[in-house]
Amino acid sequence: MNNFIYDIPVKVYFGENQLCHLGEELSKYGKRVLLTYGGGSIKKSGLYDAVLAEIQKAGLEVFELSGIDPNPRIDSVREGAQICKEKQIDVLLAVGGGSTLDATKWMAAGACVDFDAWDFFSKWAPVEKALPLITVLTLSATGSEMDSGGVISNPETKDKIGRVERPLLPKASFLDPTVTYSVSKYQTACGSADMLNHIMEVYFNMETDLYMLDCFMEGMMKTIIKYTPIAMAEPDNYEARANLMWTSSWAINGFVNGGKRQAWSCHPMEHELSAIYDITHGLGLAILTPRWLEYCLDETTVPKYVQYGVNVFGIDPALPDMEIAKKSIEMTADFLFNTLGLDDTFTKVGIKREDFPVMAKKACGDGVIAGFKPLRQADVEKIFEMCL
Repeated sequence: MNNFIYDIPVKVYFGENQLCHLGEELSKYGKRVLLTYGGGSIKKSGLYDAVLAEIQKAGLEVFELSGIDPNPRIDSVREGAQICKEKQIDVLLAVGGGSTLDATKWMAAGACVDFDAWDFFSKWAPVEKALPLITVLTLSATGSEMDSGGVISNPETKDKIGRVERPLLPKASFLDPTVTYSVSKYQTACGSADMLNHIMEVYFNMETDLYMLDCFMEGMMKTIIKYTPIAMAEPDNYEARANLMWTSSWAINGFVNGGKRQAWSCHPMEHELSAIYDITHGLGLAILTPRWLEYCLDETTVPKYVQYGVNVFGIDPALPDMEIAKKSIEMTADFLFNTLGLDDTFTKVGIKREDFPVMAKKACGDGVIAGFKPLRQADVEKIFEMCL
C-alpha cells in the first residue's frame, strides 16, 4: 500500500440547535460577513432568519448574495468575489447545499487575486490563499462542507470543472439534520446517489490498501441503502437524516482514500452531461454508475465486485464469482432506479447521442481516465450508449 497524509481541520457542529455557536465562529475572522445562498428556500424554512439573528447577536455587519444556481455558474463566483473586494469582507458564510458551498469557496479564492476567477479552471491559476469560509449545510450530497473541493460551470464554454485546493477548506461547518427535513424526495434521492458514487469511485480499486477502509466504505454504502428510503418516506425522521448527513461528509473528506492513487471515472463523465444539459448531478451519476460498473467488469476486476456484492448487499458468497458480480450490479441499479425512483436512461432526461463524442473527449482530458478500468474516448462513448 502507498503512504498517505490525512489532514482535514474542519470544525463540525453536528446536531440540532448548534447555530448558537455561529456568531462566535464568524467573529474569529472579522466583522464583515458575506452571506451566500440559493433560490430562497432558506427563507421559507426559517433558517435565514435564524442565521441572521445569530450574526446580529454577535454584532457583525452582513452583506448578501443570493440566487446561486444548481451546477453553480462562474458569474456568481465573479459577483461574490467582487463584493468581497468592494465591501472588504472578512469572512464568507455559505448557507445551502453543495452548489452554494462550492461557489462560495471560489468566491473566497477569487477575492484574493487580481485576475478573473475562471482562470482558476481555464489556466489552472494557483490558489495560494482564500478568505475564511463558514458553512451551514441544507442538503446531504456533495460533502463540500468538509472538503477542499468545488465544481463550477461556465455556460459560455459549456465546461464544468472541479478542483481541490487546501485554502478552500471551511473553517467550521454546521450540520443540523433537522434542516434537511424539507428536502424533497427527488433531491434526497439525487443527494444519496451522489454520495454513493463518491464512495464507489474510491472503493472500486484493485490497489492493495487498508482493509479497514474497505470496511468503512461498505458500512457507509449500507447506511445510504438503508436510510435513504426511510428519509424519503418519513422526511422528518431524525435518525435517517442524521445518518445521511454524516455519511455525506465522510464519503468525500479524504479519509477513505487512504493511499489510493486511482482517478475517478463517473464524475468526469457526469460533469460533461450537466455542463451541456444542466441536469442534477446526482441524477447523472445514478444513470452512469451501473453502466460503468458493467463496462468495467472482467476476469481481473471481478474480485472487487464479489466483495461488494457479498458485504454490501448480502449476496450468497457460495455463488460463482461472475454471478455475484452481475447480481451486485443489478441490485445497485434496482436501488437507484426502483427504490429511489430516479430516471434510468439518458433518453428520459433528454441527453442526445449527437453530443457523445465531444462529451467523451472532454471527459478524458489528456486522453485517458486512469480509473478502475482505464477509459479512453471510445470507451466513454460506449458507456454513454449503454445509458440510452
